[in-house]
Amino acid sequence: MAYEWLLGTRYLRSTRGRGFLSFISVVSALGLTVGVAVLIVVLSVMNGFERELKTRILSVTSHATLTGLEGNLKDWRHDQAQALKLPGVVAAVPYIEAQALLMHGARTVGTTIRGVLPHEERRAVGLAERIQGGRIEDLSDGGYRIILGDALASALAVTVGDDLVLIAPQGNATPAGNEPRMRRFRVAGIFHSGMYEYDRGLALVQLKDAARVYQMGDSVTGVRLTLKDAFLAPRIVRDLAVSLGGGYYVSDWTRVHSNFFRSIEITKSMLFVILLLVVAVAAFNIVAALVMVVKEKRSDIAILRTLGAGPHNILAAFSIQGAFIGLAGTSAGAALGLILAANLEALVHGLERLLGTHFLDAKVYFMSDLPAYAEWGDVLRICGLAFALCALATLYPAWRAAGTQPAEALRHD
Repeated sequence: MAYEWLLGTRYLRSTRGRGFLSFISVVSALGLTVGVAVLIVVLSVMNGFERELKTRILSVTSHATLTGLEGNLKDWRHDQAQALKLPGVVAAVPYIEAQALLMHGARTVGTTIRGVLPHEERRAVGLAERIQGGRIEDLSDGGYRIILGDALASALAVTVGDDLVLIAPQGNATPAGNEPRMRRFRVAGIFHSGMYEYDRGLALVQLKDAARVYQMGDSVTGVRLTLKDAFLAPRIVRDLAVSLGGGYYVSDWTRVHSNFFRSIEITKSMLFVILLLVVAVAAFNIVAALVMVVKEKRSDIAILRTLGAGPHNILAAFSIQGAFIGLAGTSAGAALGLILAANLEALVHGLERLLGTHFLDAKVYFMSDLPAYAEWGDVLRICGLAFALCALATLYPAWRAAGTQPAEALRHD
């Protein structure tokens, strides 16, 4: 295919009188480059958002939970021991979880209180590593200390060392009527998980302190499991409940946060289809460029046909020209998209500083950063589809060129 390749690449170069056609070819390649790059960046952002969301969720919540049907577990030590015997279980920790009001001065905020055992909690989730101004071990039995999320601490206007009042929803019956159950706690630390939902709505206390405040005795709300493979959580927690004879309520992180990940997958699919239309428009610009080349080169094609070139040779020459434009645009778009995805967070922060604004509100998007993670499977799929669209776009102009009749083309020459 030596001369077909020579013809296809020669028609791409700018010669006397062909500057405009070469310019159209360059514009077609640039449009394809931008479309492919945008599609890679957008899907990388969606992948990064999903990946970061999973990481942050699993840093503050367990992979699976086992709770009693009536809301608490009395023989939780036996359940914990049985859970640790299962393969793949790294930690099984008891916890108490309840609602409360926290009051500091004139400020009152509703939150979720989680009672934990500090020495076991450190092995269960990564939240213990995100505490500032203290350690989780500062939650001692009888010390009545509390660790708050940073957004919750900001809402209450408290810092480490300040006192606040915890008000439990259950009340105590007194001769004067039903009075709320209250207890003074001292702030022992502040954590930052990176997810506003938890930073604003979670506080940690010692397990036995929580049991006394909520009058749970030796019972706990449930047992939280940490696994080697988080994606096996649904099966493992179900097997645990069955091995214990049933009568438990089981849940896992994929069920609790299923709406988040389902919405991400739907959004990712929709954006892929919509932005692929942009790539298709850029790819079909090649049709216009090649049709103009075919009209200009009718005499050349006719001469080639009289010299013995067959329709398939002409078809190959113009297909090579379109494929070269598609390959150049797709390759450049993939390189540009990967570079932008790798540096997107720094670019966004620089743009925020330049404009003096903040694009992502953590109250809405659960995080304040814009992570991007390019998956090679997505990149290959985008490049493959873009090149396939370009190849399809070359068929009509190449077919018209191959169908040129020498006598008709040379009649007026």
